[in-house]
Amino acid sequence: MNKNIVVIGTQWGDEGKGKIVDWLTDHASAVVRFQGGHNAGHTLVIETNGKQKEYKLNLIPSGIVRSGVACLIGNGVVLDVSHLLKEIDILEADGLNVRDRLFVSPGCPLIIKSHVMIDQAREAARSATKKIGTTGKGIGPAYEDKVARRSIRVYDLFNLETLKAKLTDLLDHHNFILKHQLRAPEVSFDEVFNELSSVADSIRPMVVDISKKIHDLNQQNKNILFEGAQGALLDIDHGTYPFVTSSNCVAGQASAGSGIGPNKLDYILGITKAYTTRVGGGPFPSELDIEEAGSPGFQMSEVGREYGTVTKRKRRCGWFDAVALKRSAMVNGLSGLCITKLDVLDGLDQIQICTHYEFNGTLIDTPPLSADEVAQCKPQFISMPGWRDSTFGVKQWQDLPANAQDYLKKIEAITGIPIHIVSTGPERDETILIKHPFELS
Repeated sequence: MNKNIVVIGTQWGDEGKGKIVDWLTDHASAVVRFQGGHNAGHTLVIETNGKQKEYKLNLIPSGIVRSGVACLIGNGVVLDVSHLLKEIDILEADGLNVRDRLFVSPGCPLIIKSHVMIDQAREAARSATKKIGTTGKGIGPAYEDKVARRSIRVYDLFNLETLKAKLTDLLDHHNFILKHQLRAPEVSFDEVFNELSSVADSIRPMVVDISKKIHDLNQQNKNILFEGAQGALLDIDHGTYPFVTSSNCVAGQASAGSGIGPNKLDYILGITKAYTTRVGGGPFPSELDIEEAGSPGFQMSEVGREYGTVTKRKRRCGWFDAVALKRSAMVNGLSGLCITKLDVLDGLDQIQICTHYEFNGTLIDTPPLSADEVAQCKPQFISMPGWRDSTFGVKQWQDLPANAQDYLKKIEAITGIPIHIVSTGPERDETILIKHPFELS
């Protein structure tokens, strides 16, 4: 029997989902991206003939570096077609076969220039304490238009009269906002129309009914991976709102964002760093100082190379937050965990785990839904002894230092979620397999 597995980031993103999707793809026939836009950044490190090659992906699913694997972009993704074509060109210049294996839903809403301008102007207008940390790629405004039922979708590219009418209405709305609310320049209809009409022929051969394609793959007993973009704590409904992304990042979105029935999703793998990071604004109870040389936060930042793949901004760093993870486990229905970047903690004398928050004088083990209330929470920690031996590149559980094993077992005990994979480096084989998601009965 085939299996459909969903790979979800359980924190605020940047957990290392790309490497794990690529690693699991040796058991899969297809990888499906089901939400987000080109604000996501997945970095893959592949060794070929003794040389390392790094691939940075934004829109294209992480399975693209495996030959013969179909890569599907579902209707839950907002699509900047020009960016997608540039990403394809870069990958094909590196020798990858992309266009024959990449399939795009006709229902994807399009990101156009005015979305980007609105996004950037809004963020610039926010005060320092209210900045969300948006990438400025137009993602949020594109999702707004989707919900407001005024989006231009991929299928509109193939009927120029329809495209003209819809674009006229959309730009009337956008230019009113830009001119009268944001005091920003308006966007030219001709510029946007010419760009959209120029890319139509390039994307047309890749456009297919993604739901039907997934159905056909299931009928053929093919394994499929479903790949989320951002982390669950950035989910528009279940994250630390309003410091969130503009789409649903939880496992349930794999169904809505690609067109597969939820009863067809067999296993949910949560990707979790051995510590916690966050980019942009919003509450972060277990946050550490990353600027003080020699401090644990500084080590996480420097050794972990914690800066955004897309934005290059420094990520905020902190101790492992089991309280936040319990929220992710609950809303995603996690089947198992993959712990990444364990090696970043090598050499620390003491390692702490946030097990509870203190809120209004009471200890809680799941976070409040309100970001304002999360900001008032005080983290409560337990301390565990660290380890001196390197965990980088370790491939067998028994070869981990005893204290590292104890640390991982404590995470399992506190969260109640079994650890099935440990990633000990960026390359495919720098992975400890405890139980394989595709081989579990």
